[in-house]
Amino acid sequence: RENFIHLCNPHLEKMEEDILYHFALGTGTHDLPALFGDVKFVCVGGSPSRMKTFITYIADELGLGSPGSEHPNICAGTDRYAMYKVGPVLSVSHGMGIPSISIMLHELIKLLHHAKCSNVTIIRIGTSGGIGLEPGSVVITRQSVDATFKPQFEQVILGKTVIRSTDLDEQLAKELMQCSKEINEFNTVIGNTMCTLDFYEGQGRLDGAICLYTEEEKLQYLREAFDSGVRNIEMESSVFAAICNLSGVKAAVVCVTLLNRLKGDQISSSHDVLLEYQQRPQKLVGYFIKKRLGKV
Repeated sequence: RENFIHLCNPHLEKMEEDILYHFALGTGTHDLPALFGDVKFVCVGGSPSRMKTFITYIADELGLGSPGSEHPNICAGTDRYAMYKVGPVLSVSHGMGIPSISIMLHELIKLLHHAKCSNVTIIRIGTSGGIGLEPGSVVITRQSVDATFKPQFEQVILGKTVIRSTDLDEQLAKELMQCSKEINEFNTVIGNTMCTLDFYEGQGRLDGAICLYTEEEKLQYLREAFDSGVRNIEMESSVFAAICNLSGVKAAVVCVTLLNRLKGDQISSSHDVLLEYQQRPQKLVGYFIKKRLGKV
């Protein structure tokens, strides 16, 4: 059954043209169905270079294009985001933090709708701080929770507080977990992900320019997070889950942990080790895509 992208905005029907400003794309300037109509998998991540690396990796894995071939940035007309495509896979950067990924997702969802895409799966691949896990562990998010451990995304709209669900697709999470078991290369868990508004104080770090709490208070907070089911911390998953839910899109978050926050705040692993860690979500999601396409 075809499952098309749902837009929760009746005003869009009255517009003659929809300009996706931060992508440098639009319905009046581009044939979006021709360019993107075959997209079934969208992978998003913070860094433009990481998403370019991912599209090169998935192209090789799927045998699409010649090895080493360049994949042009579809959003080259803007410096806000980068976008790459190969076959049914779209790879898009979203920057850092809730505001940045929120802007990108609004335009991405509209892009997929205008392109008449159906049965799309969106997966965020990224890095995070772990809680009670060895560095390099991969966390598949069950729920995104806020800094008080509630599974919700809170936003002020027209002066009123709106709360939205941050549940993610349970079956998709289980499918990704099964893929990790089949790869059998790194530790993977399903757990809650805490999404914060800040990298330093919001995550209980001791090494920011401002810190007005003790180390014991920090550790107590992180232990409470762990006891509530939180296994990692990042800054995008809550709005990602909320927008995908409202748009009827199956979504998942797959992040590698770069450190165990119970043992410190600064990322001290070598560049080569961190690079290998960052490849783990790509490997897992790449295997998932291959399996879905019957290429495993």
